[in-house]
Amino acid sequence: MEDLNELRKEIDTIDKAMVDLFEKRMDVSRRVAEYKIANGKKVLDREREQQKLESLSALAHNSFNCHGVQELFQQIMAMSRKLQYQLLEKEGVSGSLPFTRIDQIDRKHCRVVYQGLEGAYQHEAAMQYFGKDVNIFHMSTWKECMEAIKEGMADYAVLPIENSSAGEVDAIYDLLEEYDNYIVGEQILKINHALLGLPGTKLSDIKTVYSHPQALMQCSVYLDSHPEWKQISLSNTAVAAEKVHKEQDKTQAAIASPAAAEFHGLEVLEMPINHNRFNSTRFIIVTNRKMYAADAKKVSICFELPHKSGSLYNILSHMIYNDLNMCKIESRPIPERNWEYHFFVDFEGNLNDSAVKNAIRGMMEEAVNFKILGNY
Repeated sequence: MEDLNELRKEIDTIDKAMVDLFEKRMDVSRRVAEYKIANGKKVLDREREQQKLESLSALAHNSFNCHGVQELFQQIMAMSRKLQYQLLEKEGVSGSLPFTRIDQIDRKHCRVVYQGLEGAYQHEAAMQYFGKDVNIFHMSTWKECMEAIKEGMADYAVLPIENSSAGEVDAIYDLLEEYDNYIVGEQILKINHALLGLPGTKLSDIKTVYSHPQALMQCSVYLDSHPEWKQISLSNTAVAAEKVHKEQDKTQAAIASPAAAEFHGLEVLEMPINHNRFNSTRFIIVTNRKMYAADAKKVSICFELPHKSGSLYNILSHMIYNDLNMCKIESRPIPERNWEYHFFVDFEGNLNDSAVKNAIRGMMEEAVNFKILGNY
């Protein structure tokens, strides 16, 4: 039997040789980048890379090594591209991103739209972000809000995108992909759900509770303690409060905010009734203009990927090589294409940073249907 220490020494010798060869290859990649800069050529040549992978994997002597060689050189080629992207950015020939940098978002001289009614959490988030004197109006659906800013009826829309208890609002991600509207801000709102009823209502009177599906979910523990109550979903918490007020039926109650009780003449019967006392919702501020504030700290993007092994890793590794911190990743199905997805990613940075521009340029070349959703 061979000595283990001797085998390890042999591996160490091979690894050192591989490092030397890797550095030589990266030096050639640098010279390739210099040629491409001088001749205006793109970094990624998919046909050339595919031919190389096929010829290199064919040199292996068994199927396991064939697969391993292909995976190894996929990563080496990805590293080579990242080096070339960095050199392009350093030389200032990577181009500019199609977004305008402004000093700050104008929160006073604007018109804002939200979904729901007065007293809805979106209404409250809008007033927290823009101020109580903001020129504001509401629409029935999130899609109508996106249409309103697309058509110029409003400058900004306030939309919920994530709740700390119930998770993502999937429909908003779909709308961000569908419309050419962009995120320019966000507002975190602490959510304290209240059970609202007509003045004088007792808990024993209640038979039906109305609210938005996520609000019902966030209060599920409380509602489970009242199994006799029927739960009915509506489009908005404030819509639920309005319904109870209009129908003047003490057997009905709504789950909404204390502000909705004030707007719709209802009484707070119990609060807070959400089981997560740290319950918060993140709202995004969306506009139809490609702009970002000078102090923006988060970038949101979405993209599709070639349906093959390693493609997601290769895209995300652009953040690693540019020292960018990814905050979040989500996926949504692509309609009419089973088992294929849009990916939504948030990472820290500003579109004016060279590292951000470098990472985005790399991802744009390698992804399919890449879109910058905003910087805020």
